[in-house]
Amino acid sequence: MSQTVTHPLVVTTSRHDPRLSGRGLVKRYGSTTALAGVDIDLGEEEALAIMGPSGSGKSTLLHVLAGVLVPDEGAVTLRGRRVERLSERERSLLRRGRYGFVFQHGQLLSELTALENVAIASMLDGEPRAQAQELAVQWLAALGVADERDRRPGEMSGGQAQRVAVARALVTRPDVVFADEPTGSLDQATGQDVMRVLTESTRAVGASLVVVTHDASVAAWCDRRVDVRDGLVVAPQHAVPADAVPADAVPA
Repeated sequence: MSQTVTHPLVVTTSRHDPRLSGRGLVKRYGSTTALAGVDIDLGEEEALAIMGPSGSGKSTLLHVLAGVLVPDEGAVTLRGRRVERLSERERSLLRRGRYGFVFQHGQLLSELTALENVAIASMLDGEPRAQAQELAVQWLAALGVADERDRRPGEMSGGQAQRVAVARALVTRPDVVFADEPTGSLDQATGQDVMRVLTESTRAVGASLVVVTHDASVAAWCDRRVDVRDGLVVAPQHAVPADAVPADAVPA
């Protein structure tokens, strides 16, 4: 049964200029062009779905926007700051503090407990251990997995582990959360619950959200969707129609 999500840290921002944008993004791997000149915007507190088949360039686009990859051409701007011009160390610090990540398999550290997995994100961002653990406790409770605090990833269900991963992504109060196929390893019901938690939580802390997916029912949780084919945005950037959300998946 899904639970109402409450949040220890709630902030309010407005939606005006794009929080994150890409202009003329080109990325090549040898003779293969993964991105062929993409323009994309992400608004304040907006949830954006990037859809496309395998090999379309959608994951490369996410990695370029997140500063994991540097584009061969084009610009990535976060709140007026040119991400692609930063050094590798500066981009690493940016990803650590201003970005949050949720992956298909969670990628929690298997030797750490849920509490430690969440707390370590704050500690890497400079938070003292005691405060980091306190924040982790708050976030695990907020996301309905307080009882899992002392369990390791292998001792949790897939849905529980993804909730812990969402807590880890949000504990530093990032500007943007990037989710790459966040429900890909989950059954449909659990995946819908994880998307509810993910979208509610990012909005509650004032973060924007980028979700890469091939699943229309996952994209339906987002405010807007773009379709990528052969390294290009081939469909207009459009709002997800209200009736695209399954009847049993409408956020409360």
